[in-house]
This record gives sequence, C-alpha cells and structure tokens, in this order.
Amino acid sequence: MPDETVIMDDIINPSSLKKQIRSVAPNGDLNYYILPSSTDYSSFPNQDPSNPITQEKVELGKLLFYETGLGLNPFVKDDECFQAYSCSSCHLPEFGFTPGSPQGLADGAIDYGSNRKPYFKYQDHEIDVQGHRPLSLVNVSYITNGMWNGMFGAGDLNKNTEEVWSENPFAPATEINETGLSGLEAQNLEGMDLHRLIINDTVLNELGYKPLFEAAFGPGFVEEDPALAFSFAVSAYLRSIYANQAPFQEFLKGDDTALTVNQMMGASLFFDRDKTKCMNCHHLPSFGGQRFARIGTADMHASNPDAIPTALSSARNLGRGGFTQNTFDNYKFKVPQLYNTEDYATYFHGSSKTSLEAVLDYKLRAESENPNISSNSIELSPIEDLTATEKQALLDFLKYALRDPELERYMPTSVLSGNCFPNNDLISINNDKCH
Repeated sequence: MPDETVIMDDIINPSSLKKQIRSVAPNGDLNYYILPSSTDYSSFPNQDPSNPITQEKVELGKLLFYETGLGLNPFVKDDECFQAYSCSSCHLPEFGFTPGSPQGLADGAIDYGSNRKPYFKYQDHEIDVQGHRPLSLVNVSYITNGMWNGMFGAGDLNKNTEEVWSENPFAPATEINETGLSGLEAQNLEGMDLHRLIINDTVLNELGYKPLFEAAFGPGFVEEDPALAFSFAVSAYLRSIYANQAPFQEFLKGDDTALTVNQMMGASLFFDRDKTKCMNCHHLPSFGGQRFARIGTADMHASNPDAIPTALSSARNLGRGGFTQNTFDNYKFKVPQLYNTEDYATYFHGSSKTSLEAVLDYKLRAESENPNISSNSIELSPIEDLTATEKQALLDFLKYALRDPELERYMPTSVLSGNCFPNNDLISINNDKCH
C-alpha cells in the first residue's frame, strides 16, 4: 500500500505541484502529460499515415494479439506445440505488459509469467526467445522506433540510418524499414514470421476471422497480404493501450484528492530538474524519452546466467550501436516509459534489477555495473542529498501514482478459437491463468 506519511505539508499541495508541472511542460500546460482516452483514436500520437486507427482495427488487433490459434508454425512439430503461444506470451497485462520473467519466451516454452520456462522438447536455440527483457507495451504509441536499440521504423530516430538497414547484425530483419513503415508497424510486420504466427484459410474461415478483417480493411486485403493486415490490426490495438486510469492521470484531470501528500512530494521531486534530474531523460507524456542513454546496467548474460541465447559477444549488448554501427552509440539503450513499472518482475534491458527500490538505488549511486562501461562515461550523476523520506516519497509516486490498476481491461474475454490464452500449453490450460 502507498506510504501515507505526511511530509512538508506546509509546502506541497495540489496548487503548488500543478504550478511546478506547468513550468516544465513543453507547452506550459498540464494537458501535455494527460494520456489519451483509449477510444479517442484521432488523438493517438505517432500514428503511421498508412495505418489510420479505427475501432474495427483495434478490436481485431486485440483478438489477434491473444489468439493462440495463430501459433501454427512451432519449431517442434508435435501436436502439443501447435497453437500453444501468442503475442501476449511475452506481454502480460498484470505484469505491465512485460513477460513477468527475465526474458520473453513464446514458442518452445510452457506455463505463465514468472513460472514460464523452456519446454523439454526444445533445444535452447530452437526456442523463440528475446535476448533482452521485452519492453512494456503500456503507452507504446509514444515510442517511434521499436526495440531497445530502436532498429525498427523508417523515420524519426532512424532518419539517416538507411545505409545500415541491410548491413548490421540484425539484418535482414531491419530491411523491413525499406517499406517506410513506422516503428510499431514495421516491427509487427517482421514479427509475424519471426514469432511463428500464421494467418491462413483455417484462421480466416474455420476460426472466423475473415469477417473481422473485412470490416477493418475491406474485402481481399488480408488474402493479398496477411502479414501486413496482421501488423496494421495489432499495431492499432497496441496504440490504444494507455495507463490513463492511474491516480496521477486523475490528478492532472482535476481530482486534487487522487494523490496522497507523499505522492505529491514524490511528483515534485520527479519534476525537479535540478535535484533529481528525472525529467532530463523521462520527458515524454509517458515519462519515457525519445532518445537512447548509456547508464551502465548489466547485460542479460551477466545478470541472468541461465538466460538463452545470450553471450558476452552478442550485438544486442551494444544497444543502439549494434544497429547503427556507430561506436558513439555503443551501450546506449532506449529510455523506457514509467507507468505501471511497479507491476514488472524485472527492470532494464538485461533484467538486472528486480524491484523499483533497486532501480532507484542504482540511479542515485550512479556507478556502472557493466565491465564494458566506466562509471565516468555513463549518463547518470550521483545524487547524495536525497533524504530517506524524499526517497520514499519518490518511490511512492513511481509505484502507486503511476500505476493504472485496471490494465486487464485491454484483454478480450475470449478469442475466436476458443483456446486458452495468452498461452495454450499443457500446464497453462490447467492453471488459473488460462483465460
């Protein structure tokens, strides 16, 4: 529960906090930090011009994202491996749309969230696994280029990187940028094949998705390009996921009682560019950043020795530099958004921390834990004058004021296949996490 301890009640109050927020907002208004309504499609930021968002696309994308019936191309062709996984295997609402475990494991794994593990019939190299902890999908519309290194998407942060799209360690996947699509659409177009998902006659006709595709795109579109139709629908759905019921959002919209005094003090510290400097990186409405930063956290292989398949030599460990091939970008990773981080099981690209307390301690200490990065080269400075009371207030803001308690509203009640979801493996079917 939030810490209700009253501190500095003669200074902090709703009026003073709102004044402070306006002073740092780029437009001088609280509305800069107010997240869109999930059905106000025209207000969603960073939309791909080729994929205007409609209710039909969002509703279709919601089903496809959780539909284990699309899992028709497992690496191991045994019966129990078919239709056992979905996009949501690695992005669970109750874990803030992260996997609930250090890595995302889709085809080749069993069970749910923190209990998900490799299936014994798969070798490590056969599992569909992400070498970094998957980023949250909460407020993902504020991200213009996908992945920790931003390698997906033709524009925005990837302008002037065209020369490496076909010549980097992640090619040919990054050649998808040649389509000119935005980050989400490009990533989901590439991801359908990568994550062993299929849309075929069985899906369209036997499961009954064809009428939904036709309502979203018109007749013939999905038959002509099923991967693009999948990408456009799922991307539209993902762009509708906002933590717009968090207490801080209610405060911004006029409810002066939405935050405790401690949470208001934590918010004041968060917005203090001189003392905590949080806003120097986490400046977007989602409290993410449209940039990459070198902060020296440990890579997956170092913090989770059992993780697969990661290694000291992996190009993933170079962050942005692994994609751009520019040494100036080495060890820089995307600045992530901060809503619902209390729900995460792990933090940072290498899942090197398991609590927000540990994350804050690391940032306050500002000492690199990565042997490739010296402490004096990271983009953090030690903060030694934060009192224990102030630290607790900042944590209270991050943990509770930025937590939307109802993210499961973005899940469907069922999928057309009737399968268990988000996973449909033998263990998931028999536990209480099967929807």
